[in-house]
Amino acid sequence: MTADTGNGALGGERVPVDWIGYLFVACFAIPFLLFNIGPVLFGTYVAFTEWSIIGTPRWVGLENFREGLSDEWVWVAFRNVFFYALIIVPGVTVLGLAFALFVNRSYPLAGLARTLFFAPHVVSATVIGLVWVWMLDTQFGLINNLLGTVGIRNIPWLTSTDWALVGVSIASIWWDLGLAFVLLLAALQDIPRDLTEAATVDGAGPANRLRFVILPHLRPVLSMVVTLQLISTLRIFSQVYVMTNGGPAGASSSPIHYIYSVAIVRNLYGYASALAISLFLVILVATLVQRFLIREKI
Repeated sequence: MTADTGNGALGGERVPVDWIGYLFVACFAIPFLLFNIGPVLFGTYVAFTEWSIIGTPRWVGLENFREGLSDEWVWVAFRNVFFYALIIVPGVTVLGLAFALFVNRSYPLAGLARTLFFAPHVVSATVIGLVWVWMLDTQFGLINNLLGTVGIRNIPWLTSTDWALVGVSIASIWWDLGLAFVLLLAALQDIPRDLTEAATVDGAGPANRLRFVILPHLRPVLSMVVTLQLISTLRIFSQVYVMTNGGPAGASSSPIHYIYSVAIVRNLYGYASALAISLFLVILVATLVQRFLIREKI
């Protein structure tokens, strides 16, 4: 029964409650509280304890956070993810824009090109990792075979401390490119055709049209793409785990990969929770700074 909004309700009569609405809300709210908010609150509590999942957590206060500041492998993981961001975020953004500009025209097989550019994004990270492990293999990989045709010696993409991070970044760019491509293509199609045609009539070449007409209209979407990709890169794990397992010698490790090893391998759940909270704070600060630097001009 729905609530009565007539004069009787205004006169002080009790309004019937529409329990059906609460039932529908509960179908979302209860799982959200149990599987999202609950684990976050419990993980925050565990971060201030020493706990190996067996027994009762022992309160240690800020000791886990102090240990994280002095753990050299934490700094190695954050240094690696900084270089991941320097490679992956610009790579995904620039290539996504280039591909979107390429298919934002009418020509045969344009629909097929859109599908091919987006397809990697719907493939699981495990499949992506295994495919690129084969493609980047030092001796038999497709990439090194192609480079060998132009006289470039085999590159140890995944087995060298100098190249492992680059190899994982290449696979990550290929995997993440689809979302940026779709967002930028949709934004390009929203640009009024009259503006580009007027710029062409006024003598503006492709470079000037891109600089003065297209990019200003894409600024909000570019900001969103960079923000999403930055968050995704700071949370990189699956590619690292499948392709290199953080090696060699931690050269391709990431914060989440190190948190995984601390929690699952070493059973230090309190310390791992503290590192997870620290990573969350880093992502929050980095996102706010990025949004401030490339915020939309009003």
